[in-house]
Parts: sequence; C-alpha cells; structure tokens
Amino acid sequence: MAHIVEQVKALERAVAENPGLAFDLARTLVESACRTILAERKQAFSEDDDLQTLFKAVTKVLPFLPSGATTDGSGRKSLLQTVNGLHTALQGVCELRNAFGFASHGSSGPRPVLEVVQATLAAQAADAIVGFLYSTHRQDQRRPVVLPLRYEDTDDFNTSIDEDHGEVRILDLTYRPSEVLFRVDIEAYRDALAQYRSGDSAKGGET
Repeated sequence: MAHIVEQVKALERAVAENPGLAFDLARTLVESACRTILAERKQAFSEDDDLQTLFKAVTKVLPFLPSGATTDGSGRKSLLQTVNGLHTALQGVCELRNAFGFASHGSSGPRPVLEVVQATLAAQAADAIVGFLYSTHRQDQRRPVVLPLRYEDTDDFNTSIDEDHGEVRILDLTYRPSEVLFRVDIEAYRDALAQYRSGDSAKGGET
C-alpha cells in the first residue's frame, strides 16, 4: 500500500515537526487503511461514510479468530473486548483531531497547542489499529482454503478408529466411535485424520 506508507512517513515527520498536524494524519491513516481493506475484500462502502462507519464495516468482515478457535467462547469474548478497545482508541484519535488538529474544521479562534508527547500517543494508537487490521486482512488472504470435511469421505480412517475403540452405548442406542468424534469435536477428528494420513504416507515411502 504505497499511499499508506507515504501517510505513515508524513505522520512520523509531523509528530516531531508539527504535532497539531499529527492528529489529522493519524485519523487519515486509519481511514485510508479501512477503505483499502474494504476495497480489496470487494465490500461496498460509500465515499461519504465517516471513519466510525468504515471501521465497523472492517471489523465485521475480518476473521479475528483463527479457524481452530471459532468455538472457543472465552477466546472470542476476550478478543472482541480488545477490538472494542481499538474502537475506543479510534474515538479518542477522532476527538483529539477535532479539538487540536492543525488542518481540521475551521474555528473562530486559535486552537490549543499540544506537544510531541500527545501527538505520539495519537500516532501510536493509529499505528496499533492499522497494524492489527491490515495484518489480519493479509493473514486471511494467505490462509489456504479448508474444504468442508465429510464423514463419509474417510471410510478407511473411520474403520481404523472403530477397530481401536469399542462402540459407544448410550441407553439402548449404539454409535460408531469415529462418528461420535466427528460430531462432537470436528477439530480433534481433523487432527487425528491428518496424523493417520501422514502415517500412511510415511509407510508408502519406505523401501
């Protein structure tokens, strides 16, 4: 993202040379990143959308949890709390920009002037937001597609599990242990299947 890189460089210069401008650039940096992510993911948005609307749209389309943790309720809750923290930081950047921005909305009198330390806070907040959002976006694009796993497609593996473990009895009903594992913990089933197949590959390579 060449235009994002240039905005980052401008923000770094502004922190030291013009702290008031840093608040404007911090907000612009996050907005540019959000628009870029939405465009690359082919998500519709309006040129008139404000930053809060763009940020919410991005957080709805990015997969913040890894695929293996989609059922982890505590992990999901903790990560969503962290994302909400980024949203709070974004609100702070916007409010700082409105109150102290060098190039923000015109005012009838001079604005209060903040110093490098406050500009650094805004810049670091923007950096954390953009870094997390864009890293998640890129990571998801590189992740290989995992096709849906069907129980009936792995008969040899299912038979192997059934032979190693007795049938599961619940009341007067009996179940195949392989199917119980598949229905109850699909990720454990997938991991065991991978190990089973890797063992077959190793045997096939022996001479």
